[in-house]
Amino acid sequence: MIARIKNPPRYSHKSKETEKAIRLALRYIVLSAVAFVMLYPLLWLFGASFKTNAEIFTSIGFWPTRWDFSSYINGWSTGTGHTFTTFFSNSFQIVIPRVIFTIITCSLVAYGFARFDFPFKKPLFAILISTLFLPAAVTRVPMFILWRDLGFLNTYVPLIAGTLFAQEAFFIFLLVQFFRGIPKEYDDAATVDGCGTLQTLVRILIPLLKPVLITVALFQFMWSFNNFFEPLIYISSVARFPVSVALRLSMDISMGDVPWSQTIAMSLIGLVPSIAVFAFAQKYFVAGISAGGLKG
Repeated sequence: MIARIKNPPRYSHKSKETEKAIRLALRYIVLSAVAFVMLYPLLWLFGASFKTNAEIFTSIGFWPTRWDFSSYINGWSTGTGHTFTTFFSNSFQIVIPRVIFTIITCSLVAYGFARFDFPFKKPLFAILISTLFLPAAVTRVPMFILWRDLGFLNTYVPLIAGTLFAQEAFFIFLLVQFFRGIPKEYDDAATVDGCGTLQTLVRILIPLLKPVLITVALFQFMWSFNNFFEPLIYISSVARFPVSVALRLSMDISMGDVPWSQTIAMSLIGLVPSIAVFAFAQKYFVAGISAGGLKG
């Protein structure tokens, strides 16, 4: 009995390390396979941007038989008298104000709902959240009539003005959840130090909101940059088209076969800003989503 206690069965340390390495390798193999499946459409688009129309519709592989960069050169010029430089500039003229105004107005509204008590607070917040279930198509016709009567068609005002009034209920909800996770003792300490309501928000709370504010900015940037339907409704001049609408030009102006390689090439270039912004803000994006969903 004593001998059995003194000599218990031992597992080889080397075998444990081998088992751990095998499980880690299998995990990476599975993740790599899933990543390849997810990235394959982008890889195919990249290869298709160098192909002819015939090769695009006859080959499922993403490796072109001949590398032809003319699709990028011709696609950038568009043949309309306006290059994609103009269209990218137009997109940023829409996107940047939308991002800035969304951050400012949604933060103010969320701050009010999260930190203050006022009459009908809960019903008003419920009405605000209920707008998330309102189909956007319901408001298209009345909003078009409104901006037409105000004389703002073929301008960027209809695309930007709504952000001045915190129209994005999803962002307000996200910010409210984050505000609720910040102890109110911070507000009390700021008040004791002589800070007013806005000073408390700007000096104390906004620095703590950095992850969720970057998340809001990232969402708004991607949604606005890829928005197609609203610019198509309000903008009628080619010189004012954003990238999302300009991508249709190669299909609209072609008299015969659509040069799909040019359209695909410009689509890939149009993805670059969104991918770059997401890659830069990925850490804050994950932190903001996690905090917004778990706090409160």
